[in-house]
Amino acid sequence: MSQLDSSAGLKFVVTNTLIVRDIQRSIAFYRDVLGATVLREGEPTFLRLGNIWLIINVGGGPTDDKPEVLASPPRDQTILSIFLNLRVTDIRHYDLWSSRGAKFITEPKVHATELRCYMRDPDGYLIEVGQTTTTPGPLDLYVQ
Repeated sequence: MSQLDSSAGLKFVVTNTLIVRDIQRSIAFYRDVLGATVLREGEPTFLRLGNIWLIINVGGGPTDDKPEVLASPPRDQTILSIFLNLRVTDIRHYDLWSSRGAKFITEPKVHATELRCYMRDPDGYLIEVGQTTTTPGPLDLYVQ
């Protein structure tokens, strides 16, 4: 039985919506660079990236259910309000994703509990790539 089968007890799925300037450009980045699977194209587009679902959509004005909210891509890349965090089994994903066109801010750096580096997507969203070093396996905190 699929874990997405409603009879399996799944009550909700967590997704992350990114407001972008150009959906096709973002699809190309997440699919071709990071290896996401496109589940549905259009406005919005649905992608599966590892164990999360990304929704990519263009910005827009208020709607009847959020009457005072404007949806917009990041305007200032020096102000962080949300970022994706890709936990990897091997920090050398840096080399693979770099070869596919990812632009990293720095090479991976050693920190107290992890190895990590950051890249940006085409709209400037920050993406952390990290390998945990405090558990026997780098994904042990995330796998149940």
